[in-house]
Amino acid sequence: MAYWLFKSEPSTWGWQNQVAKGDVGEEWDGVRNYQARNNMRLMQLGDLGFFYHSQKEKAVVGIVEVCALAHPDSTTDDQRWECVDIKAVKALANPVTLEMCKAEPRLTDMVLVNNTRLSVQPVREAEWDVICALGGL
Repeated sequence: MAYWLFKSEPSTWGWQNQVAKGDVGEEWDGVRNYQARNNMRLMQLGDLGFFYHSQKEKAVVGIVEVCALAHPDSTTDDQRWECVDIKAVKALANPVTLEMCKAEPRLTDMVLVNNTRLSVQPVREAEWDVICALGGL
């Protein structure tokens, strides 16, 4: 199993929107960055990811699961763009802010800490464990 982080602006698509989709999940569409798209192409069913609210909140707020492999993004006719589907698994008891991640020595190499603009990014297992602990899981 691999771990990932999915960033979204809560005013556009927030954690509550994701939860409302239930087990059906939702396409993680609209990604127009090759590195983020390539990350989604690497995902396998059952991989887990952090759901991250960007902009003002800047915090990991929940855990999602990949429930459909990479497929054409339904929001465009451009065949270059693909996405996966994800479903909500669990909310974090305590949101883990970007500030907390930057202050945590065990997360200094985390992509989120070093490249806050990448919308879909890998997370190492050790980083996953740290953030889960900080989040009260």
